[in-house]
Amino acid sequence: MRLILLGAPGAGKGTQANFIKEKYNIPQISTGDMLRAAIKEGTEMGLAAKKVMDAGQLVSDDIIIGLVKDRLKAADCANGYLFDGFPRTTAQADAMKDAGVKIDYVLEIAVPDDQIVERMSGRRSHPASGRVYHVKFNPPKVEGKDDVTGEDLVQRDDDKEETVKKRLDVYHNQTEVLLGYYGEWAKSGQPGAPKYRKIEGVGPVDEIRDRAFAALSS
Repeated sequence: MRLILLGAPGAGKGTQANFIKEKYNIPQISTGDMLRAAIKEGTEMGLAAKKVMDAGQLVSDDIIIGLVKDRLKAADCANGYLFDGFPRTTAQADAMKDAGVKIDYVLEIAVPDDQIVERMSGRRSHPASGRVYHVKFNPPKVEGKDDVTGEDLVQRDDDKEETVKKRLDVYHNQTEVLLGYYGEWAKSGQPGAPKYRKIEGVGPVDEIRDRAFAALSS
């Protein structure tokens, strides 16, 4: 199973990625993790990336694709791999295609913006333990207090409504175009074109998981 997971921030991709990884025994390919590992190991690509990052610049798509190709040669990718959060742009998608990175499925998890805002802005966490609550879906016993210690809960900056809306704007402006990119490619019938599947990311987590598994076997 070689797939790309698409969807807005807060759509639940991380949660579903864990189920998919377990079911198909495949690794999740994170460009951030790859960059850190390549820099630590001092590989050719890692050194090139470090030089760019030390200069305060963004790592080019060429370097990222080089890292991806190196990563896919690893033994744990024998059964396939899962991309979450990459590609982010059509230029990166083109570069992956040109590099011959094989993709079987592109799975879109669709959640309306207002539900994502409610889902993320309602989160509250207990910094010391990492326990997470939700004002509506998983409230603490006492409002604003951790169930175990009684200490104050906080809202992370990432989860503030205005931050969530900004992240959604960036997604719609930069990454949403990939839905059309992969949808059209899937319809083209070209050799090597992936299957494109879209599921609703609203409802109980295990129901969404079952939708994902059904989509990936169709």
